[in-house]
Amino acid sequence: MVKVKPFAALRPPKAIAKEVASRPYDVLNSKEAQMEAGEKSLLHIIKPEIDFNPIIDEHSQAAYDKAVENFRKWQQNGWLVQDPKEMYYVYAQTMEGRTQYGIVLCANVEDYLTGKIKKHELTRKDKEEDRMIHVRIQDANVEPVFFAYPDNSRINEITESVVASKAPEYDYIAEDGFGHHFWLIEDDSLISELTSLFEGIPAFYVADGHHRTAAAALVGAEKKSQNPAHTGDEEYNYFMALVFPESQLKIIDYNRVVKDLNGMSAQDLLKKLEEDFTIEERGENIYKPEYLHNFSMYLEGRWYSLTAKPGTYNDSDPIGVLDVTVLSNLILDKQLGIKDLRTDKRIDFVGGIRGLGELKKRVDSGEMAVAFALYPVSMKQLIDIADTGNIMPPKTTWFEPKLRSGLAIHKLSR
Repeated sequence: MVKVKPFAALRPPKAIAKEVASRPYDVLNSKEAQMEAGEKSLLHIIKPEIDFNPIIDEHSQAAYDKAVENFRKWQQNGWLVQDPKEMYYVYAQTMEGRTQYGIVLCANVEDYLTGKIKKHELTRKDKEEDRMIHVRIQDANVEPVFFAYPDNSRINEITESVVASKAPEYDYIAEDGFGHHFWLIEDDSLISELTSLFEGIPAFYVADGHHRTAAAALVGAEKKSQNPAHTGDEEYNYFMALVFPESQLKIIDYNRVVKDLNGMSAQDLLKKLEEDFTIEERGENIYKPEYLHNFSMYLEGRWYSLTAKPGTYNDSDPIGVLDVTVLSNLILDKQLGIKDLRTDKRIDFVGGIRGLGELKKRVDSGEMAVAFALYPVSMKQLIDIADTGNIMPPKTTWFEPKLRSGLAIHKLSR
């Protein structure tokens, strides 16, 4: 069972919340961040290299020093203010008419280290260390991580009651058209009940932010080892997370584009694919996969439906059933010679939020030779993989909308 606690968030005053909140550090590059960042934007703290002209290396000491300077400045200017008491928060996001409601809380470091917070992706040590540096220098979790948990009817009832009983603290539509809504859970009895209810939740599942999660937990463990008077009650034993009931989350497709056909012509590739797939040409109109093991391919101006033949996949294997596995085994590796998705420069990945038109654009431009769209992974598949201790292939899940950073920050020292 997981352990959580409320916290006194450092957050922007209501009037400037939209100005301070930003997209996460890893969904835009430094140039994009520089163009997007207004005066009060959190991007100056999470991507401080943008304050230099020309932009400097984000891993340089000067950039880290600037991050600390800016974090201090935002607090001195009153652009980030700490709440007077520990509480939980409801954070809701609206996209295309659908709203998902989560709770901002502090998750427990030990739960991550002992596997009660379950992951489905591998992390890279260099990325972990980069995120750890940011947690260390700020002595804070500046950006939230994103977890799912098994639905609990009473937690849902509490969330609904808070939303229905008071006006949101923040309520705005971001530039991308997605809505962001934020409520305070200040009632002591509800805070106590939520803490107890989460103690009955068997596990959290990392949905997005594997590197931030690892970094936050590892810095917490590091602080514990450095404190001879450690009691277990210190704030560093916890890190900030936004947790959603699994039924409210939707994973969208994460697609692939490949630079060349591995020496084959388009007709050669189609002929080879007939070994493992039933192929239907769909013409010039975009074709989106309709079910598991059905793929969309765009090649030389035409869309194709590819359906994996029975016997080419293993539905009883939590990894083998994934369409990213089927695609990797039967097409990327077998036909196109792409062995390692993490390192091969011939392949790129396109989040489904960009639409299949983005695949067509990149092939038609000549930048890429072929594109593949996949049927999205389900939350059940993600949880099955995490529960069995397996790891998904790279670039399997894409969650949307992305959390806004800066609506709440957790300081590791009271």
